[in-house]
Amino acid sequence: MTRPDALRALAVARGWFLAGRRVDMAELAAELGVGRATLFRWVGNRDELLGEVLWSLAEPVFDRKHRARREGGADLVGRIVGDFVRAVRADEAFRGFLRREPERALRVLTTKASVVQRRAIAKVAEVLEREIARGAIDPPLPVPDLAYLIVRIGESFLYTDVITGGDPDPDKARQAVHALLT
Repeated sequence: MTRPDALRALAVARGWFLAGRRVDMAELAAELGVGRATLFRWVGNRDELLGEVLWSLAEPVFDRKHRARREGGADLVGRIVGDFVRAVRADEAFRGFLRREPERALRVLTTKASVVQRRAIAKVAEVLEREIARGAIDPPLPVPDLAYLIVRIGESFLYTDVITGGDPDPDKARQAVHALLT
């Protein structure tokens, strides 16, 4: 058996999340054969662990969507955001989490306290920097502000059902980001 540590805790939590099982810290500690205090030292609180689980699932999707794009500039950034929103909305484990725990999901996914939003902003900033260096984008704002705004646009169209009760729309996310950058 693999010796329990933070990476094992993340792997088990990720497996539970993907299976639609609630990630409970007491159950996870018991599964790993460690005390709750040890688990909390390894992974932080439940929100922090869920943030790491969600980012471990989101980052490869973002990277795949970015690598798959052939266009550049505003088209590239808009399509990455739209494709990402579409892919995340199609994920059953994610949709189940959003249905079961909408307030927690928004807190874990969309606040500055979460690794998810912080890392998403950093990923978008990297893409923007490359496109600016290529001369494909003339940014209307400083890159950190622009990356934050683009992520918030994506979030607003990704979580529309939770925020306003409307239908999430990846195409509107793409169009909004494209309009911002052109």
